[in-house]
Amino acid sequence: MRDASPPPGRRSPGPRHLAAGANGGPDGDRAYPDRDRAYPGPQARARTRPAAAAASAAPATAEDDDAPPAAGPHQPEHRPHRSLGRTVLEWVAVILGGIVIALVVEAFLVQAFWIPSVSMSPTLEVGDRVLVNKLSYKLHDVHRGDVVVFSRPKGTESGPDDNIKDLIKRVVAVGGDTIEGRDGRVYVNDELIDEPYLPIGTRTDDLNRQKVPEGKVFVMGDNRGDSQDSRIFGPIDEDTIVGRAFVKVLPLTDLGWL
Repeated sequence: MRDASPPPGRRSPGPRHLAAGANGGPDGDRAYPDRDRAYPGPQARARTRPAAAAASAAPATAEDDDAPPAAGPHQPEHRPHRSLGRTVLEWVAVILGGIVIALVVEAFLVQAFWIPSVSMSPTLEVGDRVLVNKLSYKLHDVHRGDVVVFSRPKGTESGPDDNIKDLIKRVVAVGGDTIEGRDGRVYVNDELIDEPYLPIGTRTDDLNRQKVPEGKVFVMGDNRGDSQDSRIFGPIDEDTIVGRAFVKVLPLTDLGWL
C-alpha cells in the first residue's frame, strides 16, 4: 500500500485549505475586496508625517483667532452708534462758530447798512441795503467820488431821523482841496468836476468857496436839493468814517457796484 500520509513537517491540507486551493492556488489567492484598495506604502506615509506635523505646529495668527469675521453678503458691516448728545454738541459748536465769524467780519471787515432817507436818491433809495468795507481806509486814502458811511456829526440831531447814528454821503473833496459852487455846478481847485452819478439838470446850491482842512473830507448827498451834508455841518473828520459802501445788495433787481 502506498503511504498517503504527509511527510514529516508538512501540514496536511484540511477542508479550509482545500476550499482555498480550489479558488486558485495553494495559498488560497482568493479575491478579497480589501485587496483592491490602494494603500500608501511606508515611504509615502513617511512623507506625509512632516507636513501634518508642520500644520499642527504652525502658530495661530491674529487673523485666525482675534480678527472678527469679514462682512459677507448677508452680514452687514458694523458701524459705531453716534449718540444724540454728541450730535447736538457738534451742531451747537458749528452755530457758535458761525456767529463768532459773523461778528468778527462785521466788526473788522464788512457790515451791512440800510438807507433811511432820500438824501442819496436816485443812487440809493429808502430801504436799500448796502455793504460797507470797513478795511478800505486802513489800506489807502479816501478818494473823491467814494460813497462813505460815517458817524453822525454832533449837533445835527434834529428832525424825524434823530435816532439815526450813521449817515451815508458821497465824498466830493478831500483834505487840501478848495471847493466852490458856481451857477449850480461844483468846482474843486477851480476845475469843474464831472459827476455822472447825478441826474441831468441837478443843481448844487448853497456851496460857498472854502478849503477843506487836512484830515477832513467834504461830503454831499446825490439828492442835492434834499440832503443834510457838509454844506450844513461842514467837512467831517476822516476818523469818523466807518467804511466805504461798495455794493448794493437789495433789492436784488437793482444789485450793483457803487
